[in-house]
Amino acid sequence: MLRFDPRLYLVTQRYNYSREEFLERVDAAIRGGVSAVQLREKQAEGREFYELALALGALCRQRRVSFWVNDRVDVALAAQADGVHVGQADLPAEALRRILPRQTLLGVSAYTVAEAQAAEQAGADCVGCGALFSTETKPIKLLSREELQAIRAAVRIPILAIGGINADNAAVPIAAGADGVAVVSAIMLAADPHAAAKKLRQVVDEALATRQ
Repeated sequence: MLRFDPRLYLVTQRYNYSREEFLERVDAAIRGGVSAVQLREKQAEGREFYELALALGALCRQRRVSFWVNDRVDVALAAQADGVHVGQADLPAEALRRILPRQTLLGVSAYTVAEAQAAEQAGADCVGCGALFSTETKPIKLLSREELQAIRAAVRIPILAIGGINADNAAVPIAAGADGVAVVSAIMLAADPHAAAKKLRQVVDEALATRQ
């Protein structure tokens, strides 16, 4: 099981890319500095999702970054993913901890201090908090810097800031206490995903160094 590095967490979206283009873009992003990859497939059927998880999981193992699956616990288990990430509407963390292997990482979306604390107490390994900035991927109420700081003060597990994050604003959630940023379009839609990931990683690393 690979160590989880939360600094630059890529949440994938295939858009109109072919499978080959999709995997090439993720590979370029990893080489640019992505430290963890989550496969997010809202439209894929089970078999398609599973086969893509196998391919992406193999790539992540080759590149030595942790591989996560969004929502689909069955796919995560079948593909031997390092972790699974769930939302508040999915199976609760305490139920998942009863069925997941001990070594499988568990991430939970949290929008409040209470949700983050409940996730930690139930055995989550990290929480995803946001959206911090406007995003078309998942339009929800924005989380303020103060709310993020309150969540940071309330839990000990790593916090990932999500929602509308790019190289221009990634330092903001890190300064507020996030351990890393989760991005989608800033890398998946970039003309050069390698360069986009490299710039984002630089911003995050510099912000973390400043905070210390």
